[in-house]
Amino acid sequence: MKNVKQTKRQAKRLFRMCLVNGLLDEGRVRHLVQQVIAAKLRGGPALLSRFLYLVRQDLARRTAEVESAAPLPADLQASIQSGLTRAYGPGISVSFARNPELIGGMRIRIGSDVYDGSVRGALAALERSF
Repeated sequence: MKNVKQTKRQAKRLFRMCLVNGLLDEGRVRHLVQQVIAAKLRGGPALLSRFLYLVRQDLARRTAEVESAAPLPADLQASIQSGLTRAYGPGISVSFARNPELIGGMRIRIGSDVYDGSVRGALAALERSF
């Protein structure tokens, strides 16, 4: 039985093999997973589990969710998308959603980073300060 360190190291190596110009290639990921399954490795499930974790982490870093209280005009959406691309690099996918609970402003979530410029966020911060 492999130890956890070896499994993590191997999963990281497999993950790097799936990168093309710094972006994850879906075709390579599928091919690699199929190869690991076909090989019927003894530590295959643990390896694939760690590999899936790395893929999900990369996907979260490359996905931005923008919520606003009101629908955003197309020019503002393009400006936000270009700013996020400049800050986080190419390959980021941005989704825009309307959330009337924010009262005003917007909230941007990319992976574990959250930028909250909403009225609701400000009121919550004010409430915590009391």
